[in-house]
Amino acid sequence: MARYTGPSYKQARRVGFSTLETGKELARRPYGPGQHGQDRHGKLSEYGVQLKEKQKVKFMYGLTERQFRNTFEEANKMKGVTGTNFLQLLESRLDNLVYRLGFARTRRAARQLVNHGHITVNGKKVDIPSYRVKVGSTIALKNESQDHKAALASLEATTNRVEFVTFDDAKKVGTYVRLPERNELNADIDETLIVEFYNK
Repeated sequence: MARYTGPSYKQARRVGFSTLETGKELARRPYGPGQHGQDRHGKLSEYGVQLKEKQKVKFMYGLTERQFRNTFEEANKMKGVTGTNFLQLLESRLDNLVYRLGFARTRRAARQLVNHGHITVNGKKVDIPSYRVKVGSTIALKNESQDHKAALASLEATTNRVEFVTFDDAKKVGTYVRLPERNELNADIDETLIVEFYNK
């Protein structure tokens, strides 16, 4: 299945959840997209609730269905709580950490930055957005991309970061210091519904 390239606001309104984690998508029109967006009432089935939760997280991290399922299956084989493992694997993707560090304002922009070869991990260029970053790794702009206007503007606009990453403003280098705790991630996600959806 091809990656969705349409409006992110439409995706957010479809699932009633801010996939950009800013709330802007739902501020003006907090109902579904399309001609009948405001007319859709009625209770979702158990399957519908689980599917909606899966779509929320899939849209948020910008994965294809195959990538999403493969990541879940990997998490399911790990020790510990499957749902938490799953979110930690998603947070360890390079495109997500580029976004978390402030090099890009959205995950989609972060994925483009990685794809175009502007990002290094531990000093080596990595252009694969799904690359799994290990704890302790450093992430930076490539030497030739130090004056990348969009990245610099995004860094300047970033005022706070999640606690599982650190950033050296002088060197413009970020570090993935540890795996995130569940309480540091989006509280509006119920990952147990995704576990139930895939374990049927």
